[in-house]
Formats: sequence, C-alpha cells, structure tokens
Amino acid sequence: MYYQALATDYDGTIATEGKVEKSTYLALKSWQETGRKLIMVTGRRLDNLYDIFPEVSTFDCIVAENGALISFPTENKTTLLGETPPNSLIEALQQRQVEPLFIGQSIFSTWVHNRQTTAEVIAELGLSWQVNLNKHTVMLLPESVDKYSGLQTALSQMDLTPEQVVGVGDGENDLPLLKLSGLSVSVANALPVLQDCSDWIMTKNSGDGVAELIDKLLHNN
Repeated sequence: MYYQALATDYDGTIATEGKVEKSTYLALKSWQETGRKLIMVTGRRLDNLYDIFPEVSTFDCIVAENGALISFPTENKTTLLGETPPNSLIEALQQRQVEPLFIGQSIFSTWVHNRQTTAEVIAELGLSWQVNLNKHTVMLLPESVDKYSGLQTALSQMDLTPEQVVGVGDGENDLPLLKLSGLSVSVANALPVLQDCSDWIMTKNSGDGVAELIDKLLHNN
C-alpha cells in the first residue's frame, strides 16, 4: 500500500517532554519532501502548540484540541468543530477548585487526580460532555468529538481516505486516531492498550520511533 499521509500525535510521539529533536523533524520533512502529507493530531491547544513547536507551521494540516479544531497553516484557515465551553461548566469547575485548569476554544484539560470531580460536575450540570483519559491528564470535550472525528473531517477536506493514512501515537486518546488509520502504529513507549491494537510497533521511543517508522515506510514504498 502506498500511503499518502502520516498522522502523528505530539506529546510522547514526535516529542519528548514537549520537545521535538532535530533528527525527528528532519525525518518528518523527508516524508513531506516525497509529496506526501503531514498531519498533526494532538490534544494541545493550537496557540500552545505553536509556542512550543513553531515548525508545526510546515505541516499540511493540524487537528488540535483532541479533534475539536482543524487548521491548515498554509491557507491560514482554522475551523472549530466542537462547541464553545459553557460558562456554567467553567464556573462550576473553578468553584470545585479543579486546578490547574487549561481552557481552549473547545477543550478543557487538567491533571488526572481531578478526574472524578470533573465527571461529577458534568453530571450535576446535565451536560453532554465526555471525560477522556490521556496518561497523566484528563480532557473534557463535547460529546462525539475525538481524534477520529477531527481527522475524518480533515481528510475529507484534503481529498484523502483513511486507508491512505498512517496513524502513530502513544496514549489512550490516540486510540480513535489509530482506529481510523489505514495503518496503525505505536512507538515503543506507547501504552499496552495502544500497542495491542496496532498493526506495527516500533522498536524505539517517541521521536526516534517516528523516524524509524518513516524510514521503514519510505523503503517499503
């Protein structure tokens, strides 16, 4: 199969402790230089992603906030797919002293020890929001928004099919990403739950694992 796009998670996948090594970025560029597409699929907020990794502007597409927002950097086009967080939810979380609380255009995130409290607040307010686990953090998102739905929308706008995509990740919130992708891949440091549903498992961690993947794909294609 000739894969046309690589859809990659950020933290724990191409990045280690928030940083992308030069060797990893060069590997990503080598993929793109063949005429194939690079898609970032991350739980991070878009502004935060640009702050820590300005080179993301060279990606063909960014699916941010765990699928709630898509952006095409070269077209300067950004679309919000999820609903804006209601003020009642923000206020209730603050009253329950959920800290730290990171608020995006559609997503909330906090540390995992706040998981039960956030779920209780959503239930008390009767909201159709979901609480997703991502290693040491929890993310609050509108119902039916995840990396699957966000990437699916992005692919339709890029005239690509899921079968043409290689998806790679490391954490629980990458399960929908891998489920959609034609070829599902885990880096070596990925959680067992992700490795169990992957077509390929790399022998190296994070960015080195992604570079290993790209090298393998380019030699096989």
